[in-house]
Amino acid sequence: MSEEVIKRRWWADALMIGGVIAISAAVLGGIGTRLGIWSFQGGFILLQVSAVLAVVVAFLGIIALIYGIIKGKTAERSALAIGIVLSSVVLAQLGLQFSKVQAVPPIHNISTDTQDPPVFDQIVAIREAVQSNPLAYNTAELAAVQQAAYPDVKTLVIQLEANAALAKAYQVLSDLGLDIVSTNPSLGIVEGTETTFWFGFKDDVVVRVREQTDGIGSIIDVRSVSRVGVSDLGVNAARIEKILAAMQN
Repeated sequence: MSEEVIKRRWWADALMIGGVIAISAAVLGGIGTRLGIWSFQGGFILLQVSAVLAVVVAFLGIIALIYGIIKGKTAERSALAIGIVLSSVVLAQLGLQFSKVQAVPPIHNISTDTQDPPVFDQIVAIREAVQSNPLAYNTAELAAVQQAAYPDVKTLVIQLEANAALAKAYQVLSDLGLDIVSTNPSLGIVEGTETTFWFGFKDDVVVRVREQTDGIGSIIDVRSVSRVGVSDLGVNAARIEKILAAMQN
């Protein structure tokens, strides 16, 4: 076996290993954050490493694969193909996330009522204990941006009396997989927390139920706020829309 062939195979193996490391770093970044091994900033650093490595492996791998095809060399193709495929998976996933960031405004505090947003109760202390994003809803800064991006996030009126509506809100949050934190009939609220699958990010939700002034039906407002990060990729608005849709069924 010539030195040239050995060198080519070494590079092919290196690129394959690079693809494995790239996808492993992306997966571990999320898992480590979810398990509390490192902060979400540490997880994002691993994602950046994964992205850079995936670009390098994909670029060099494609060049090497084309060269091998032209020269009729077959020994390296499987290793190169594995590296390219793994890197492409990483880039596709990160590209999807990046496109979501670009498609939505950089906000993470969403409310159906932007003038008088529902107020959290027991979740306030929980968020303070883990140094979360502020809970204050700045109407002057957020309302117009939110309404332009998420016009369907608005107050709902349903034909249920307040106690029944509150009980339904509890059931809806439970059915959607949220961990119920508290139910407070005197305040007319149900609080819950949802944990994202990959990084384990926590978003807090409060559903407020008010009786209509004529005593017929209830006014439902929902608020969803991320504990960390700037942009929520539209997750909070999508969650509120699911809750509102379920409340109507």
